[in-house]
Amino acid sequence: MTPLRPRIRLSGPVPYTSWTPESGESVEYWDRLLVRDIVRMVFFVPHDHFDIAVGVTHALDSYVRAVNDCPDALVQYTCCDWEPAPLNDRGCELIRATLNPRVRHFAEDYMGQEVSADVKDGAEPFFGLYGKQDSGFSFEYHARTPWREEPVEAVSVLRATLPTEYLDERGASAVSELAIALASRLPLASGHAGLALEVAPPQLERLDVLRPLLSRHPGFDVRDAGILDEVGFRIDGVHWMNFLGPPVLTELGGAAGLRARLRPTLGLQALGDNHALVTLGPEPDAGDLLRGETLTSYREFAHVLEPWLEPFAWGHLDTQGKAADAVAWRTWWHRFRR
Repeated sequence: MTPLRPRIRLSGPVPYTSWTPESGESVEYWDRLLVRDIVRMVFFVPHDHFDIAVGVTHALDSYVRAVNDCPDALVQYTCCDWEPAPLNDRGCELIRATLNPRVRHFAEDYMGQEVSADVKDGAEPFFGLYGKQDSGFSFEYHARTPWREEPVEAVSVLRATLPTEYLDERGASAVSELAIALASRLPLASGHAGLALEVAPPQLERLDVLRPLLSRHPGFDVRDAGILDEVGFRIDGVHWMNFLGPPVLTELGGAAGLRARLRPTLGLQALGDNHALVTLGPEPDAGDLLRGETLTSYREFAHVLEPWLEPFAWGHLDTQGKAADAVAWRTWWHRFRR
């Protein structure tokens, strides 16, 4: 039976802080969505940009092909230190140049402020393509800072989103095929695809708005992904599609060892020699605790991954005097492990 997905659209206004030399700091209020349901795909790659630029290029091309006939999908871009601007030929050229590194750079080669400046010549690039405001379309990539001594926790992050309307119109198979295409040439440690809530910043301060949704629909992910998350080789939760690579898949005994831990009804697909994909159901499901839809397969898979799951990421709430919020967020974080 096809799950009945809730349609989430909660409106603003949303405050944004800006600064100009003439007026100093000011706050503007934008009329936009506070919360929107989306499909989110995220991949954590423990490699530097020079080694994965070709795979990122393939992922970008795959995304552009998938959304090219959607009029609201590709209207704005950012690239490295460029301000957001309407997507044009210049923007495409900047992004393509970023994806064609000619020299390997390391952070140790730079002095002082140069480490965070443009002089790095693309050693730690980032760019994003975005749809019309609140459309649900986006593609973002941020490479980790390259060091000769490889950092344990740092990863490059590739993140893409689609509106749930895309899922409704084209079906789960189209979304699944896109997620696999994005991942296919990335030497990823982990990744996922599934339902999520896109939350206007500051995310953690919107608990009152999110609480009714989080307490009812465990299938919506909220924990977003960024370059500073440093998830490393840990797994950031359980989702509809779960991509696993080394070292976690190796420690699980490879695809064969993982298959032995799963019920036959859970879909496992080997992706080459050292990656695997576990898909929990024919399409993403938000669940509904009020209707007894507890997402049993998600809970079972969380039990399998327990030793490798990322610990609670927002412990700073306790030190900021927000202990009650921390308790609520911890309850959500462990929703599949209770």
